[in-house]
Amino acid sequence: MGQKVHPHGFRLGYVYDWDSKWFADRTYTEQLHEDLSIRRSIRDRLPDAGIAKVEIERNANQVTVTVHTARPGIVIGRGGQRVDELRSGLEKVTGRKVRVNINEIRLPEVEAPLVARAVAEQIERRVSHRRAIKQAAMRAMQRGAKGVRIRISGRLGGADMSRTDQERQGRVPLHTLKADVDYGTAEASTTLGRIGVKVWIYKGDMVTERIAPPRGAAARQAPETEEEAAPAGSSTAVPEPAEAGGPEDGDASA
Repeated sequence: MGQKVHPHGFRLGYVYDWDSKWFADRTYTEQLHEDLSIRRSIRDRLPDAGIAKVEIERNANQVTVTVHTARPGIVIGRGGQRVDELRSGLEKVTGRKVRVNINEIRLPEVEAPLVARAVAEQIERRVSHRRAIKQAAMRAMQRGAKGVRIRISGRLGGADMSRTDQERQGRVPLHTLKADVDYGTAEASTTLGRIGVKVWIYKGDMVTERIAPPRGAAARQAPETEEEAAPAGSSTAVPEPAEAGGPEDGDASA
């Protein structure tokens, strides 16, 4: 009861694309753990950079890492110093040549992982959890989100017994495949234990226009119309005898 499907995995191949793009046969396990270590090292090196997503793409001997961040200046550093350090660190982890790309997130208020991290940081600073989740939901709605749902669990307010609280605004259609639902989690480490934060943000529908090929009666009608067009062309030849008859009349009059 109460089990939820991950919104991103639920829509893979339909709305969303994979975060890791490569193919492996016998080395699948090694490369999978390599991807996990790459993401872990990036988040450990840049905990305050507002990293929402890390995409990994592999070629023959090169690994391309794309970091989506709300603070690209922190990732790049002065004169690109921190990027070079990050690249060299990832090359030590993977043992291959690594190329690092950085994409800036224009609206961090509607990125679920960043919203979850912001709420967790506020809870760590002893801000009221109700105020934190309500303000986060309001900011997301003001920035163009269609719906927000924030759920927190743990010893809220220092209570002896853990409980769950949530904030909902708008609508979040979790079962609609074409819905663009962003999902993110975070943990707040407090003196009384950990408090988990889950965030769902609905950004609208991603409709892909697909033109279906003609089927059934429509497919059978198309050649019939062409066949009908051919007799129509031959019927235009009917006036030809009339034109031919014109000269004959002229001859008769002559």
